[in-house]
Parts: sequence; structure tokens; C-alpha cells
Amino acid sequence: MARISFTAHLRKIAPAGATQVQAPTLGRALSEIFARAPKLKGYVVDEQDRLRRHVVIFVNGMRLAPVGWADVALHDDDDVYVMQALSGG
Repeated sequence: MARISFTAHLRKIAPAGATQVQAPTLGRALSEIFARAPKLKGYVVDEQDRLRRHVVIFVNGMRLAPVGWADVALHDDDDVYVMQALSGG
């Protein structure tokens, strides 16, 4: 199963630690996690399921493009990191 982790900033509403998910694509995997943690969805994607502007996703250390990320195939040994950039001044 693929392992999906969220940045510490999102852990208040995301599952703690890495969550193992068996899904064919990243979009399906995140949908499963959003079903368990519904508040998380609004922080990661918008109303049209597009990745939010300040969110980046890495699969095995490679940053995904903000378009087409949901169709990325997942494999049993994949490590996925979902990060939300923080801003301020």
C-alpha cells in the first residue's frame, strides 16, 4: 500500500502519521482519506477538486504538477507527501 503523509500544519485535521492506502491513483487515495477526515479536503483541493494554490504533492521525492496530479498511478511502495506552504511576514 502507498503511504500518504501530511505536513505538520495539516495534522490537526489530517490522520496522524503516514496513512496506508490501497488505491490505483493518487486522486482515489486522497478521496479515501478525505472520507475519513472531511475537513482536510478543503485545505488540499478547491470546489472543483483542483489542487489549492499553496499545496504541493511529492511522490517518492518528485514534485507533481498542479494539473493531472489526481491521475498519477500509485504503487505499493510509494511515499506521498502533501504539503501546504505557509505565508506571512
